[in-house]
Amino acid sequence: MPVSPSSAAQAAREAVARRLRDLRADAGITGTELASRCGWTHPKVSRIENARTPPAPRDIRLWCEACGAVGQAEDIITQSRTAESLYVDWQRRVRSGLRQLQESYVDLYRATTLFRIYSPTLVPGLLQTEGYARALLSANARLLDIPDDSAEAALARLRRSQIIYEPRRRFVLLIEEGALHYQLGDHDAMAAQLGHLLTAGALPAVSLGIIPSSTSERVIWPQEVFHIYDDTLVSVELLSARVKVTQPSEIALYVSAFEQLRSMAVYGADARALVVRAIDALQ
Repeated sequence: MPVSPSSAAQAAREAVARRLRDLRADAGITGTELASRCGWTHPKVSRIENARTPPAPRDIRLWCEACGAVGQAEDIITQSRTAESLYVDWQRRVRSGLRQLQESYVDLYRATTLFRIYSPTLVPGLLQTEGYARALLSANARLLDIPDDSAEAALARLRRSQIIYEPRRRFVLLIEEGALHYQLGDHDAMAAQLGHLLTAGALPAVSLGIIPSSTSERVIWPQEVFHIYDDTLVSVELLSARVKVTQPSEIALYVSAFEQLRSMAVYGADARALVVRAIDALQ
C-alpha cells in the first residue's frame, strides 16, 4: 500500500527545492549571500531549500536572478505550481463555496471513461441523492467553518452525477457495508439514499460492490476514500486535503489495492440483500 497519500506531492516539492539549491551551489554563493541579494533573511532560504516553505513565483524569479540563471525562472515556476497542485487543503478549495467545488470536477469527469472509487464510510458522490448529499455537505461546511451553501452544492453534485447515464463510460464503485448504516440526514433522506442504491447499482454501466462487515479474513484493511480516473490520476480524500497522485508507480499501487478490495466485495443479488438489510434496520 502507499506509504503516504501525500508522498507524490512532497516528492514534487522536494524536486523544486533541490533544483533551487543546485542553482545556488552552481553559482558558488552561500545561503546567507543569496538571502542578502534577494533582501530576505537566511531562514527563508533554508525553509525553501528544505521544502518546508513553497516559493512564490516572485521568490523564484529573485532566486534565479541572484544566481545568474534568469532563463530558468519560468520553468521552475511551472514546476512549483504543478507540485503545489498535487496537495490542496480543503480550506483553499472551498474559498468560493461548496457549489463551486462540485462544479470544478466536471471537466475531469468529462475526460474520464473508467471511474474506480472506494469509499469506506460514505455512499460515493456519483450515487448520492439530494437529501443525503445536502446533509453531508452541510456537515462539511460546519467542519471547515465556512458559509453553508450545501443546498446549492448538493444540486450541483447531482447535475455532475448525471454522467453515469451517459454512454461509453464505466463506473466500478466499492463501499464497506458500514457505509449503509451511517445515517446522514433524517430517516427519510437515508431511506431514499438506500433505495436509490438499489436502482443505480443495477445500471448497465455501474458495478456496485459491497464489502460485508462479516468478511472473516480481509486481504487488505479499510483505506481512505480514493478515486482512480482511468489510469492517469488518483485522487485521495483526507480530512484536511485532497491529494492528487500522478506518479505511475503510485497509481499502480492504488489500482492493486483497489483490486484486492474488490476481491472481497459481493455484487448483484448479494449486494442488494445487504442494502435491503440496511433499509430494514431503519424501520
